[in-house]
Amino acid sequence: MNNKNYQIGIIGASGYTGSELARILINHPQTDIVAITSESHKGKKFSDLHGQFSGIVDMELVSADQLDVTGLDVLFLALPHGVSMEFVKRWKESGIKIIDLSGDFRLSSPEIYEVWYKKDHTYPEGFDTAVYGMPELHAEAIKKAKLVANPGCYPTASILSLAPLFRSKLGIDPDGAIIDAKSGITGAGIKASNTTHFSNVNDNFKAYGIGSHRHTVEIQEQLSFLVKKSVNLQFTPHLLPVDRGILATSYLKIEKEMSQKKLDAMYLDFYRDKPFVRIRKQAPSIKDVRGSNYADVFPFWDARTNRAIIISAIDNLVKGAAGQAVHNMNLMLGLEESMGLHQVPMQP
Repeated sequence: MNNKNYQIGIIGASGYTGSELARILINHPQTDIVAITSESHKGKKFSDLHGQFSGIVDMELVSADQLDVTGLDVLFLALPHGVSMEFVKRWKESGIKIIDLSGDFRLSSPEIYEVWYKKDHTYPEGFDTAVYGMPELHAEAIKKAKLVANPGCYPTASILSLAPLFRSKLGIDPDGAIIDAKSGITGAGIKASNTTHFSNVNDNFKAYGIGSHRHTVEIQEQLSFLVKKSVNLQFTPHLLPVDRGILATSYLKIEKEMSQKKLDAMYLDFYRDKPFVRIRKQAPSIKDVRGSNYADVFPFWDARTNRAIIISAIDNLVKGAAGQAVHNMNLMLGLEESMGLHQVPMQP
C-alpha cells in the first residue's frame, strides 16, 4: 500500500483556482503543500490574500523564480493562458509531474491554439506529451502522464453531458449538437473587468462569445475523439449573477429508435465506474453540486422532437478546475482516484 506523503507546489496563489486547490489539498491524506508562489504578492502570507485560510494556511508566498523544486512531486500551475507554457518549458527536465490549469496545452496542436487564443505558443513541444485531463475519458493515459492539461470548466460540463451519445452507435449527427451553457461570475477569474462589475452582473443575465468562444474548439476536439470524426457543433455561453456553478443544456437529435429507458441505461453504463458523475432522475441545479467535485447529469428523451436533452451541473471551481486537477493528481500518483475529494455539496 502506498502511504507516501507527496510534496506539492502551487504556482499562482492569487486567483480562485489557487485558493480552491489549497482548500482541497490541505485535507488530502497524502499531500503536503510545501510552496505557493505569487509574483504580485510575494512576501505576503497566503491567508493575507484569502482570509478564509487564516490560521490554516499562513505560509509565505514566494516568487516562482525563487522556488526550489528539488524534492517536489507535483506542481499545479494556476496561471493565466499564455503564461503557463513558459513554466512548463522551464521545468520540462525536472521530472516533476505538472498539472496545468490553463488552456495552453488542452488543444491538439499549437497551430489550433494560436487560432483560437490569439497568442503565439512558445513551447509547442509540450503538445507531444500533454494528456487532456478528463478522468472519465482518459484515465489510463493520465496515469502515465508527466504533463496533464486540466480541462476548461465549460468543456467539462459540456463534454460530460454528451460523451455517452457520441460514443454510442446511434448514427447521430455530431454537427447537430447544440450546447447552451451558463456560468457563475468566478468563471471569469478574480481580476475585475467592466464585464464583471457588480452593476453589470447583478440582476442581469446575458450571452457572450457568441459563435466564437475559445472553449468551442476544446469541446469539439474531445467529442471528435469519441465519435472518431470531425465535429462542428454550436456552443453559446452565458453569464449568471451567481458566485459559482455551471449549468449546461445540450441538445442532440437522434433518428434511431430511442426511449427514456434506453437513454438512462446508456448513461448509467457509460459512467458506471466514474465516481464523480451522478446520473440524476430529475434536472439538477448548481446548488446540488456547490463546493464539490460532482458532475450531476440528467438525460431526458423528448419523443416529440426525437431529441436527447441533457442537463449537466458542476461547480466551475471544483469539478471544473481544482477538484478535477486533484483527481488527475491522484491518478498520476497511483492513488485511489477519489482520495481527498469526498466533499458533500453545500446546500443551500
